[in-house]
Amino acid sequence: MMIAVTAASGQLGRATVKALIDMLGVESVLAVARNPEKAADLGVPVKKGDYDSQSDFEYALQGVDAVLLVSGMDAPDKRIGQHRNVIQGARAAAVKKIVYTSVQGAESGNAFSPIIQSNRQTELDVRASGLDWVIGRNGIYIEPDIAYIENYQAAGEIANCAGKGKCGYTTRGELAYAYARMLTGNAHNGRTYNLHGDAITQAELADYLNRAFGISLVYRDMDVNEYRQERVEELGNFIGTVIAGIYTGIRQGACNNPSDYAQAAGRPHQSWDAYFSKLKVAE
Repeated sequence: MMIAVTAASGQLGRATVKALIDMLGVESVLAVARNPEKAADLGVPVKKGDYDSQSDFEYALQGVDAVLLVSGMDAPDKRIGQHRNVIQGARAAAVKKIVYTSVQGAESGNAFSPIIQSNRQTELDVRASGLDWVIGRNGIYIEPDIAYIENYQAAGEIANCAGKGKCGYTTRGELAYAYARMLTGNAHNGRTYNLHGDAITQAELADYLNRAFGISLVYRDMDVNEYRQERVEELGNFIGTVIAGIYTGIRQGACNNPSDYAQAAGRPHQSWDAYFSKLKVAE
């Protein structure tokens, strides 16, 4: 069996390649990246695959049984066509199965919704591809909050517009394990899974960070428009608006969904007590 991972130089792609190597061995894994040199350290063959080029994937996916389509990072309207290039390339290369990394969130009503809508269109395209398929809808990565810890500490707070909404967070490592299982087993074919751990509020996130890092953060709820303006001023219009949309979606309950992680991965998602305890040991 040969399994390919697109966007293999990115963080989720890298983690999934490593999970597949652990599961299958290096001889069964192929990395595909827009810039192959950035994935050369993964220890598996690497082929060029630019989402703007269907022909790249027609060539790169020759001899591949299953491919992980990692959702692109371009603007929503552009991503739909880019994802179709991968899907059509996979069909032309006689790939049997495609697994897509989608995302959870509100399909309308906030600034993140256009990205959700583009992912839902790709989900439709994957289902209509004629290939075996599995779709994972990722929860929100928790790692950016860990990386932002010094900023939180300097401010003494976590401040956003999520309010009391619960968010089904996850980690790239947990997702990688689940996707490796989804790629290698036929039992998942034709399924769509929500992939995240226990849903927590921002106040609960602050408590976990406090215990892990020995700090004293509080959570401050912000007005949606105020938060959007603050993010845009700091990060620019596109990214700032998207980030504000994510937290608005949490406020609206769009990220508090039943989790299918155990069904997809064959084991429970790592608990947040266990995750943050490991951070505490590392510190």
